[in-house]
Amino acid sequence: MELPDDVVGAFTGVATVDGPDGREFELARGWAHRALRVPMTVETRFGVASASKTFTAVIVLRLVERGVLSLTEPVRTWLGDDLPLIAPEVTLEQLLTHTSGIGDYLDEDEYELEDYILEVPVQQLTTAEAFLPILDGRPQREEPGTAFRYNNGGFMVAAVIAERVTGKPYAELLDEEVVKPAGLVATAALRTDSLPADVALGYVFNEGDQTNIFHLPVVPSGDGGAFTNANDTVRFWRALAGGELVSAEHVELMARPRNQVPDEEMQYGLGMWLSWSGKQWIMEGCDVGQSYRSTFDPETGRVATVLSNTAGGAWKMVREFEKLFA
Repeated sequence: MELPDDVVGAFTGVATVDGPDGREFELARGWAHRALRVPMTVETRFGVASASKTFTAVIVLRLVERGVLSLTEPVRTWLGDDLPLIAPEVTLEQLLTHTSGIGDYLDEDEYELEDYILEVPVQQLTTAEAFLPILDGRPQREEPGTAFRYNNGGFMVAAVIAERVTGKPYAELLDEEVVKPAGLVATAALRTDSLPADVALGYVFNEGDQTNIFHLPVVPSGDGGAFTNANDTVRFWRALAGGELVSAEHVELMARPRNQVPDEEMQYGLGMWLSWSGKQWIMEGCDVGQSYRSTFDPETGRVATVLSNTAGGAWKMVREFEKLFA
């Protein structure tokens, strides 16, 4: 695969393309740890920001399949008196499709990512339940089910509910409901203050050593921040498409286009983006020190994945990879 020199020269991270018969292209470039000059490798793990919303959707759907949750039940069933500004008719399905209309604690239309500061100390955010003070006090913005508005808070509320009905923290649910059944080896909700040696540090700026540790929860949760690598991404897509995580019925539910999002040149299903044509499944995430996109074509089995440890580092490469699915 030939890439323009300016795309390769500006890239820091890992980029891979996998077909049904194996890897077709891979590139690892730049520093996983700038100060110590630790180079990237294809096995390097990255925070993937909102891409892990897809993991949250899988967790919820597995609980639905076991009869623990219902997509159509009002979320008030599990919230009780908490978050009283959420309209009583809001459902889990609406949370996972960005159509709940609830107020968002992190509205990306209002904040520049690098400027956003969480309202409680990040070291306190070790579970989804710990987010309740941040999620509270956000008035309903639209009538439930009437409009698509990308909503981080919706996935956090879904994670709170999953924790309540299982009695387990989100990090444990990710391991039990996604990592183990999919056969993943590198994916986890790692603590950002004690990252293993194979994880790329996330950087606030394109130069310098300032990391994103004060910008993100100390433990990733329902709306983003899990860590993974290129190899696990391929395993995840194959497991999802193969029915190893949820039933074919629920795979179809996730992959059914529900809303067109012209500004993103994509559509949205349930818990994941879809290409404008609806043929490819997409996980995408961007946050301070994290940018990621993986595109999977269920018809051809091709997977193209880009991971970077800056907020803008993935996108030139992503645009090149989009040509593979044109």
